[in-house]
Order: sequence, then structure tokens, then C-alpha cells
Amino acid sequence: MSGTTITQSATLSLSRAARELELRRGEFDLALNLGCVRSVPDEGGGGRRITRAEIDRVRAEAGFPEALRERVKAVGTTEGAALVGVTNARFTRLARLGLVVPVKFYLNRYRMVVWLYLAEELRQFATDEHNAPLLSGRTPEALRDQLSEGLDLRPRNWRGRHLGFLLRQTQDPWARAAVVASLLDPVHVAEVVKDPYERAHLNRLRPAPVSQAAPDSPGALIVERITTADDPDEIGWLRADLGQSVLEAREDRPVPRPAPDPSTVPAPAPAHASSPSRPTGAPPTAARLSPTGAPRAVRERFTTTDAPLTPPESARSRRLLAWLRRRSPDESAYSALNSPSCTTETSRRPSRS
Repeated sequence: MSGTTITQSATLSLSRAARELELRRGEFDLALNLGCVRSVPDEGGGGRRITRAEIDRVRAEAGFPEALRERVKAVGTTEGAALVGVTNARFTRLARLGLVVPVKFYLNRYRMVVWLYLAEELRQFATDEHNAPLLSGRTPEALRDQLSEGLDLRPRNWRGRHLGFLLRQTQDPWARAAVVASLLDPVHVAEVVKDPYERAHLNRLRPAPVSQAAPDSPGALIVERITTADDPDEIGWLRADLGQSVLEAREDRPVPRPAPDPSTVPAPAPAHASSPSRPTGAPPTAARLSPTGAPRAVRERFTTTDAPLTPPESARSRRLLAWLRRRSPDESAYSALNSPSCTTETSRRPSRS
């Protein structure tokens, strides 16, 4: 039996684990994100799975399943305001200022964004004495100025929290870099990660989208605006984090690259038997080497003159003298008799009859 089969038999799918823990799927996903239930990667590449030992551990906790459900309970604005003891308008202002952080969101049938908050965190916020001035009386002027300028930190706070959820689920360097890249616009990712193969690898490891809406639909565009960083400070922080994550991933292992196509590799030039190929780096006019290793022109010069190499002027003089010595004796004598130096003045006088 293979190791993968053993792992499959010892773990449960997410839907099966949710049923055994008596949680709705939304509650179970939140329990995974918050770390209430620990998951392991599927060796077969099918996502995350839950071990049987983890199911037994959670079920053995005191107050199961009510205590677990209370830890993962998420509420909207109306119920959240009731838990904190303020009006809906004040609760919304507290959320926009970032004093309470949403844990998830969804779009209603009117495509309005509905933010959800952990009930347990809201109760802790309400009981903290440092927050008492924010729950009653007039909102401080500095905070009112920020609200009048349109400040709304709910999307950014959700992105920061969601980033932590995703990073907790993987230890693979490239997968962690893909999590950071998923919150950036593709233009920013291309500016940080220059290699197209690395960008393609990050895209393959990109986390599943938050919304299941059809691409380019109005709902998908709204979700994209929420899940993509738009604040300059946040963008700069994510770009720096992405660059550092990619450097660490490169040290771990390189990304897969396509093998070269054999049809595009140029074939080597055929070698000619009559003219050996020129050595690499030699100039095009270099003399061909003879079997003895000396250039042919040099070897012929030694054979003809039977003397060592000389400058070009001396070589021409030696060849001329050698040519004169090879002439026949009769021709040399005839030339000597008819030369101007051998003709006397008496040879021009007429003979006496």
C-alpha cells in the first residue's frame, strides 16, 4: 500500500470533517482560518485535509460543540452593535476607523457589501475600559475629521487579516509568495517579479478566489476591489514583502521552466575533409597549418631558399640570385659577350680589306 493511500485513509475531507465537528461549512472555514482546527496538505494535491487525530482532539474539548461554535460565531452590523451596546451608526463609524476589524464579508442580493465580525472580539472590545469613551458621548474631533475625509479601513483591515489566515496554511516559500502577490495588482507584481516564468508559477499557486461569481461580473469586480490593495502605504509594504518572499523562494528552489525545443536548436556545421575548420578565435586570414605544425608558406620558403626566414626584401633578393644561378652556362656566356661592358671601341671600326 502506497504512502498516499495511507495518508488518505488517515485523513478526512473538509466537508466530512465539518459534519463530524457539527459545524456549518462557513463556520468550519472560519475555524480553519482562526486555527481552531488544524489542517494538513493533501499529498495528492487535492487541497487541505483534516487528520482523524485532530477531529478527536477538538471533540474532546470542554463544551463541544457549543464552545467551538461560539468561538467562530460571526455577526453583522446590527447584532454587533447590540453586543457592543451602541447604535448601528456608531458601530459603523468604529469599524471605518479600524477599531473593530471584520473577519469576513459577502455581497447581498443588492450587491451591497456586508461585513461580519467575530462576536467574541466584540465582547472583548466592549468590556475594555480604554474603549469606554468611544462607546458613548461625542466622537473625538480628530476621528470625526478622518471620517469626513472618507476614511474606511474595513477593506484594508480585512486584507491584512486574510493574509495572515492564508500564510498560516502553508510553509512552502513559493506558495507564501503567491499569497502576498494575490493582494497586489498584476502591474505591481510584474514590476517586482521580472521573470515571466516566476510570475506564471506564482499565478498557478494563487489562492482560491474569495467569491465564486463569474469573472468580470459586477459582483466579481466589487470583490476584486476589496481584495486588491489600493492604499499607497499598503502597496509599498506588500511590494517589499513580495520581493523578500521571492528571494527566499529562489534560494529554496528555482521555478520550473520549459525544456528547449530540439527543432529550434541549430545543427552543427558539417566538417569538410579537404579544408579543416578554422580554430575558434583564429582570424579569418590565418594560414593553414601543415601536419608538422608550421604554416605551408613558411615550409615552402625553407625548402626553396634552404635558409632561415628573412625580411621580405632579403627574401626577394635571394630568390633572384637563385634564379640567376640556375641559368645554363652558354646562355650566361652569350649574355656576358653581348653586354655593354664587354664591347670595345675597335669592334665598331670597319675591317681592312
